[in-house]
Amino acid sequence: MKSFSHIILFLLLITFSNRGVVAQESPDTTVQITSEAIPASSELLPEELSEKASEAYRRQDYRESTALYEALVAKGIAKDRISAEIYYNLGNAYFRDNQLGKAILNYERALLLDPGDGDIRHNLRFARNRTEDRIDTAGNLIFSTWFNAVRNIYSSNRWAVTGIVLFILFLVCLAVFLFVRFLWARKTAFYSGIVLFLLVIMANIFAFSQKSERIERESAIVMVGAASVNASPDLNSNELFQLHEGTKVKIRNSDSNWYEIEIANGSVGWIFKENVEII
Repeated sequence: MKSFSHIILFLLLITFSNRGVVAQESPDTTVQITSEAIPASSELLPEELSEKASEAYRRQDYRESTALYEALVAKGIAKDRISAEIYYNLGNAYFRDNQLGKAILNYERALLLDPGDGDIRHNLRFARNRTEDRIDTAGNLIFSTWFNAVRNIYSSNRWAVTGIVLFILFLVCLAVFLFVRFLWARKTAFYSGIVLFLLVIMANIFAFSQKSERIERESAIVMVGAASVNASPDLNSNELFQLHEGTKVKIRNSDSNWYEIEIANGSVGWIFKENVEII
């Protein structure tokens, strides 16, 4: 009886964790809008905005296209229904308009929502190749690289759904093990149940990891042509190095009008908040 009660307790814990992940479908609503939409766009429905933005893009009026897509982003944030596709299209429009920093910013936001999308990753890599800074990446542990590679196959919601499906299959195996009399069926259900249980745990870990990354928003993009990085949050402090438009940084701390940042090679310094925008 004790072992059966332990199994029930595990099932309740896993069910609760899966439901908690599925509830989040969009990024944090504190995303900053990077440009002003044209006034008339506020009266249009999202479908109309999307069509007009696409039309403007096709006729190479990229300024109007970015304004319309920004208005569409604002409407999506207001209704908590923003999608990776909108950020992706906005990034394409900014890239065509030669606004590299804003293009990379929106590609990164799209990737947060749909990390498994190959088109987003391809365009982001292409845009990064246009940046001026070439920063060597600090070595990562093999396990960390593997973890991120597998985790980014799907979004947090898809991992959550996968976890629920695996959990249902685990319940089926449990039922077979408890109620079927055939020895071969019970053995198969027992070992399959162990594997499914481990996969459920992994799916939940991947889902929560992606969810926390999307909510915490610890990365930013340099939005100016050249930004000084100082040794301390003081204009009179020594300049350590400069970063250029489109470079991605990790935010470690903040102090008044300054962010303490870390770049890919591990170097740390302080930069003006107005020179970067949070992903």
